[in-house]
Amino acid sequence: MPWLQTDPLNEQRRYILARMGEPATTVTELCRRFGISRKTGNKRWDRFKEFGLEGVGDLPRSPRTHPNETSAKVVEILVNAKREHITYGPRKLIVLLADAHPEIDFPASSTASKILKEHGLVKTRRRSRRSASWTGQLSESNTPNDTWCADFKGWFRTGDGVRTDPLTITDLATRYLIACTGLKRPNYEQARPIFELAFRELGLPKYMRTDNGPPFSTTSLGGLSKLAVWWIKLGILPERIRPGHPEENGRHERMHRTLKEAVASPPKESFRAQQRAFDWFIQDYNEVRPHEALGQKTPTSIYTPSPRNYPDRIDQPEYQAGATVRRVRTNGDIKWKGNRVFISEALIGEPIGLKQISDRTWAIYYGPLEIGLLDETNMKAIKTPVIVVPMSPD
Repeated sequence: MPWLQTDPLNEQRRYILARMGEPATTVTELCRRFGISRKTGNKRWDRFKEFGLEGVGDLPRSPRTHPNETSAKVVEILVNAKREHITYGPRKLIVLLADAHPEIDFPASSTASKILKEHGLVKTRRRSRRSASWTGQLSESNTPNDTWCADFKGWFRTGDGVRTDPLTITDLATRYLIACTGLKRPNYEQARPIFELAFRELGLPKYMRTDNGPPFSTTSLGGLSKLAVWWIKLGILPERIRPGHPEENGRHERMHRTLKEAVASPPKESFRAQQRAFDWFIQDYNEVRPHEALGQKTPTSIYTPSPRNYPDRIDQPEYQAGATVRRVRTNGDIKWKGNRVFISEALIGEPIGLKQISDRTWAIYYGPLEIGLLDETNMKAIKTPVIVVPMSPD
């Protein structure tokens, strides 16, 4: 009877270890010592070479192969490749491995994804919630204050460990750097004073171009944030670039690269020292550094303040005759025909205009923007692409 009946698994492992550690002993002698045939001994040795010690022992009595089963060798290669290229997805990994191992038939990317997920190497993505898309062309900027651009450069920590989020504002036509201020949090409460200071000093632009991130935008109707609502009340039309298209704010992005090279790589030793560096950069960028796109002139030599002054009183939008007006309540909804319809927390306290476009559908406006539709069938506000359709009085 091959192997000891008391513990065949342990005997098989002892045989493998003996064959590894006694190269001078022949296979025939080892098999005789363990009471097995040479055929059985070679079979266990071959299985060890393919699967390691984990493969020692009797296999289940199930079929040896399954039509859709991926071999342990392929799984191992796939898992090791993912660990080496942690940012690669299953499609890229399969292409990479197919070139490196043309003799192996790798599984489909869906199967590879499942294998990687089972090994904890794939995280399930949350479905992203995006702002409402912005329709129409971005504004053309030919003169100062037609369009201002705003963005956060990207946070980093100064030498003392303090986080700083540089908020930058530029004039699109002249490249004039209006503000570069390090904030400890990129939120409405810290960003608004920077914009207000710029408006009081330089006047108001016609448009404010930003990306789709906070505090410039939200996932609510129209993508409106508290900051955008404030701009609209000032007569500034917010406009957003498309997600994944930073080139639509390319001049501003180019300034960010210069900013990083000049004063943020590496960061300064403290938050205050970093702001002093930002202040120096504003002066150098505007008054000293010539810009090729400006005919080697400086932004200061071209930029002039806006004739539209910051108002003493900020009014709420008004709407044309025939529009139904509702004020957004403290919980972000309006009363509509005996029902509550949620609109947006960013519009709390603000009047919105509604214009009927079919038997059960109304367009929703805030100032000059159509921000969504009210569906009376479901008594629900529906997010739609933002359209600029002035509703103010003639």
